[in-house]
Amino acid sequence: MSRTPPLVWGLLIAGVLGVSSAGAILSHVDSIPPLMRASWRLQITVLMLMPFAIWQYREMNSKDRERLTDKKTILIVLASGIALAAHFGTWVSSLDHTSLVHSLLFVTSHPIIIVIGTAILVRRPHKLETIGALIGLLGAGITLLDAKNDGDVTLWGDLLAVAGAVTVVGYIVAGRILREWMPVFVYAVPVTLIGAILLIPFSIILGEETAALGWIESDLLSWFILLAFLAGIVGHTGLNACLRWLPPLTISFAVTLEPIIGALIGWFFFSEGIPGKWTWIGGSILILGILFVIKGGAANVVDTSDE
Repeated sequence: MSRTPPLVWGLLIAGVLGVSSAGAILSHVDSIPPLMRASWRLQITVLMLMPFAIWQYREMNSKDRERLTDKKTILIVLASGIALAAHFGTWVSSLDHTSLVHSLLFVTSHPIIIVIGTAILVRRPHKLETIGALIGLLGAGITLLDAKNDGDVTLWGDLLAVAGAVTVVGYIVAGRILREWMPVFVYAVPVTLIGAILLIPFSIILGEETAALGWIESDLLSWFILLAFLAGIVGHTGLNACLRWLPPLTISFAVTLEPIIGALIGWFFFSEGIPGKWTWIGGSILILGILFVIKGGAANVVDTSDE
């Protein structure tokens, strides 16, 4: 780590702060219905990422450009876009039905979802992954106790956040497959665009009376631009850039702070409420479980490579 440029640590901090701000800002602009709110966020993100995608596309070799039009590639991109739409639709909806802290805790629990899915479909989990999943599930159960006596926390809202964690797994898996050869922005733009477009008809079906391109004239446009910039550019792009100097394990550990930092941003800037007793206890246990899962996943990769 001595070779890591000092500025990279600043970039890591900025990236974590960027992704952590998303929940608080999306909760703040709740005058826009949830599905259209999610679509607006993705639409603006596409516009911000487009110049980078064009630049990366021009830098691609001819062989990889041809792979972009392969049937398999197109199907994976489409599946990823569907998963992203489902993730944002359920997660943003959860912000309207439960507390910001609960929403962030459950939506960032996807490492536990991945372990469970992997155990069922792929391989036997590493011991640390199993321990982490069990600890995480215990923490989640304890956290839910606040749904009984806190009007800001509901079981339905928490379930929506869990659905956000489940659906983002499809986006992550698709990304792991395509990012082996596809540049990050070339991958992100079509997937994000598909997600933004798919949310529009579902918004209409659910009776959300907000224009698909209403962000252009909205009084909240500055918030959505800030959201797309902080979460999309500074956050996700910054964390991707950090992978050049830092191991994925370091970045994954840093991102587990998102519920804590996001809650602090919501409390300090937007007057979000203080979490209840069981959320403090259960949330801490849940985050500990996620850390074990991440560590176990990294250890399993090492063990496999040594075989």
